[in-house]
Amino acid sequence: MDPEPGYRIDPGSATPPYEQLRAEIVRRAVDGELSVGARLPTVRALAEQAGVAVNTVARAYRELEGDGVIETRGRAGSFVAAQDDVPASLRAAAVAYAGLAGRLGVPAAEARRVVDEALAAGQPTGRPSGRPTGRPTGRPTG
Repeated sequence: MDPEPGYRIDPGSATPPYEQLRAEIVRRAVDGELSVGARLPTVRALAEQAGVAVNTVARAYRELEGDGVIETRGRAGSFVAAQDDVPASLRAAAVAYAGLAGRLGVPAAEARRVVDEALAAGQPTGRPSGRPTGRPTGRPTG
């Protein structure tokens, strides 16, 4: 029951297979290839198709569910979840950024600081602290 054929992983990639699968599902959801409510392949079916262990797919699905990208409905399967008011492309970028920060070993607090600085730099009035570099002086208002 693959709604979209061709889930593949690159065994030579430095990115773990579960992360490759997770990123591909996010990409397909953002691009509209997988619409809200689309049923994903079963864990076993996707593992067979991608040539990976069942636990690899299970981990990808767990992380996607934790990120709110999919929802699992018991024996009915896993489905692309409806997104809240945050645009899907922004959510996907945040998920990708968090994955990259984790792979690089960047602590969560440091990753948040980088995002806060990027958000401040993207505001029309510039950085709220008025400083060109360094850590923000106050709590994010965001």
